[in-house]
Amino acid sequence: MTATPVTEAELHAYIDGLLPAERRAEVDAYLAAHPEDAQRARTWQEQNQALHAWFDPVLAEPLPARVRRPALSRRMPPVLRYAAVAAWFALGGVAGWYVHAYNSAKSADSIAFAREAMIAHVVYSPEVRHPVEVGADQEAHLVAWLSKRLGASLKVPHLQGVGYQLVGGRLLPGNQGPVAQFMFQDGNGRRLTLYVRRGARDSSETAFRFAQERGVGVFYWLDGKFGYALSGEIDKAALLRVAEAVYQQLNP
Repeated sequence: MTATPVTEAELHAYIDGLLPAERRAEVDAYLAAHPEDAQRARTWQEQNQALHAWFDPVLAEPLPARVRRPALSRRMPPVLRYAAVAAWFALGGVAGWYVHAYNSAKSADSIAFAREAMIAHVVYSPEVRHPVEVGADQEAHLVAWLSKRLGASLKVPHLQGVGYQLVGGRLLPGNQGPVAQFMFQDGNGRRLTLYVRRGARDSSETAFRFAQERGVGVFYWLDGKFGYALSGEIDKAALLRVAEAVYQQLNP
């Protein structure tokens, strides 16, 4: 028996070798007594090994000078680009992400949601010709369409007061169903994305949380039936100002 419950985030940290020795011994005992969770941990470990076997040889190759993320984004189909970025995050940032998760005791569900939002931001924010499915000139249609698909009435914040204009939005698949992504841009072309889902598991926790990986920051929070994640490649203080503006717009 362990002194405290073993969370899913700790199981991930366990298979990545990131737990302190004392806690690792407790998790060993827990897994010995819980074969289903032990099997889950073995499956995740096998997935990590497979990802490294598939992608490490490619990552070890020198990157051609002509290849940069914006050019890659314009040429690669969205589905393939999404998969590539997901692998990029998984291989390059797993250790840092789960150390962050373990130390701050975040729920595994919230962590997964924030990571989904970051990946979607990296995939779509560099797009030049097709950054969104429906543009800001059709805002009413965009809100009605996404509200229907998510099964709840959505609002779009207007962020001119903090220097950002709505570009538009799109519908994306999420782990718990359809997700809405709204994109905003400032006068210098910097983009932020707001990722919105229904069905947050822990709606009692409404405080902002922050995570950062590979230069992409995200503030995420729960509010009633919705989960929100604001992602961008700007400094933490600037991103927080926008997140607070979003919250105030959605909670007048």
